[in-house]
Amino acid sequence: MLINALGQHHEIVDFHTLSAADFTARAAEFEVLMTNGEDTVTRERIQSLPSLGLIANFGVGYDGIDLQAAREHGVQVSNTPDVLTDDVADLAIGLLLATSRQIPAAQRFLESGAWAGGGYTWTSKVSGSQLGIVGMGRIGEAIARRASAFDMPVRYFSRHPKQELPHDFEPSLVKLATWADTLIVCVPGGKETKRLINAVILRALGPRGLLINVSRGSVVDELELIEVLHAGELGGAGLDVFADEPRVPKELQGLPNVVLTPHMASATLQTREAMSQLVVENVRAFVAGRRLATPVDPSL
Repeated sequence: MLINALGQHHEIVDFHTLSAADFTARAAEFEVLMTNGEDTVTRERIQSLPSLGLIANFGVGYDGIDLQAAREHGVQVSNTPDVLTDDVADLAIGLLLATSRQIPAAQRFLESGAWAGGGYTWTSKVSGSQLGIVGMGRIGEAIARRASAFDMPVRYFSRHPKQELPHDFEPSLVKLATWADTLIVCVPGGKETKRLINAVILRALGPRGLLINVSRGSVVDELELIEVLHAGELGGAGLDVFADEPRVPKELQGLPNVVLTPHMASATLQTREAMSQLVVENVRAFVAGRRLATPVDPSL
């Protein structure tokens, strides 16, 4: 939908199809750079496009975009917030259920014929368990609402407490992990949150605790996660994001207490269509000289 809609009125060029010489020859033609939350838009890339006026991000996260360089060069940046909140929150709860009850491993157990030799190992109850949320933005709030249906007490760690919420704010991430049965991570990526979840936090969560990550792979120290999982110091993990996508460490694969999905939290037809529409709206607004529908930095 996105490419078709934009292609009706604009020429679309895939940078990956251009040779270095062709890129240099055409660089001044490009006014809009379309990217996604997993890509990196560096200062060098911005400087290489002298006519660039808009970076249209297909996704809510923009930690891969050098915003300072964009500001310095007068380049606007847009993203697609809100429309993917429900899908990401849904998958977070899905990963919680699948990891706690070891649903994928139980299916493999059944399919292997092992059931004939006795039932599957007992798993952990979700309803009534204690949920810690790291990052109480739109997605965090949506996860908390869903958790209420499972009678889960919720506490959260965030940059600032939100007085309007009925949940307890915990300023110490270690204390939150110590209290929680499950820790769901939904903070933005970037330097401030890089390896925020490390071995100290994971060991505080403990040998029966679960980690669910639907934010960015950079937020979790992946090597330390592997270490504590294999040492039995963490109960399990449900991961939709990884440090070096699409490469996923072999040490995380094939474990009964680890559920992995390929960065698909927002990947439903309905939401991707809504995200596409927002990108189109932002591009059209830029071309027409209007205010962007969803600017990352409204001052530009």
